[in-house]
Amino acid sequence: MNEAYKLFNISDKLISITEKSENNLKEEFSKIESIALYNQAKVLKAFNEARISQAHFGKTTGYGYNDIGREAIEKVYSSVFKSEDALVRVQFVNGTHAIATTLRGILMPGDTLLAITGTPYDTLCEVIGINKSSKSLISYGIKYSQIDLLENDDIDIKSVLEYLKNNKVKAIHIQRSRGYALRRAFRISEIEEVIKKIREIDKEVIIMVDNCYGEFVEMKEPIEVGADVVCGSLIKNIGGGLCETGGYIVGRKDLIELCAVTLTCPGIGKECGATMGQNRNMLQGIFMAPATVKNAMKSAILSAKIMEELGYETFPNSNAKRADIVQSIKFSNKKDLIKFIQGIQKASPVDSHVTPFPWEMPGYDSQVIMAAGSFIDGASIELSADSPIREPYVAYMQGGLTYESAKLAICSAIQNMIS
Repeated sequence: MNEAYKLFNISDKLISITEKSENNLKEEFSKIESIALYNQAKVLKAFNEARISQAHFGKTTGYGYNDIGREAIEKVYSSVFKSEDALVRVQFVNGTHAIATTLRGILMPGDTLLAITGTPYDTLCEVIGINKSSKSLISYGIKYSQIDLLENDDIDIKSVLEYLKNNKVKAIHIQRSRGYALRRAFRISEIEEVIKKIREIDKEVIIMVDNCYGEFVEMKEPIEVGADVVCGSLIKNIGGGLCETGGYIVGRKDLIELCAVTLTCPGIGKECGATMGQNRNMLQGIFMAPATVKNAMKSAILSAKIMEELGYETFPNSNAKRADIVQSIKFSNKKDLIKFIQGIQKASPVDSHVTPFPWEMPGYDSQVIMAAGSFIDGASIELSADSPIREPYVAYMQGGLTYESAKLAICSAIQNMIS
């Protein structure tokens, strides 16, 4: 085994720490494998019920009328997420686009959007208009309020309920993952608790969950605990590393129709949208997703354990219950942060010869450094690491198509930093 590490010039000391960490994580790895088995059964059952066949792998162009593959994909997603309907399209350019489409679909001028998990992810701040961007929800007359998290990172349910008692709210936004924040992701049980409390006050408010990085991490998805609409990206967990682009929205049928006419236009809705040869990737991607998420979870926990052994602060720590695939690692200075992320790139299968540096990335208010030597450009289910260049200096690492390649890349990144 040492010979594999030596190909990447990993020191004997780091090899020893890695092997010790793996041995100490056997119980955690076993839990992850059990979750993956359940989710794989759920997906396989959905494929059986949709009677997926070779005919569904075909290609449509132009308008994309009568695309039986597209219809089958959306049937599979509805089954897996336990939703009334689904909108799964290559026309979504990323997860933010799917979330923005949902918000524009369900909100009208004069409506209020309430975020209850603090400030949303950087790119969504632009969509909402928190950063006073043009063509934002706020610029169209949509009102926005947010409830910050408590000091222990719990949702401030008391303040949420108080706000709902005194204000008419059309939609509630819940961000499951952490974005560029040092907080934990929210587990399904926590989302279920807050939804139950909200329904005691307001049965009509639309509850939307940004599910990015969270799919298949647990045995349930947000729709199953009362969410009305859920969104995500196909180049994250649910795409299994095979989807080349796209996003999804699942939920109540009436809300999916509103989202569809926002993505296309009134009168067309879900009826158009060529899949351009992506059906097989989309179907095989969700079929592979439970196993791929398992690899990403194991990789995240291993990286946390190794870094803890080296004295670094990690979020979540290696023994924590997890709700997404993201692993945050806190560095004491900008130099170590950059060297770690550059080390991830050096051990990537694609563009390993390229060195990433901080740059002005669209949609962010600080420079961002990103290692993403991936087969699909920007795919977060493949091993990647990124960070805004601001204090505290935290690397956000996620993904790993195979556990073995991710383990080597993590060791390589650490070696690159400490050397």
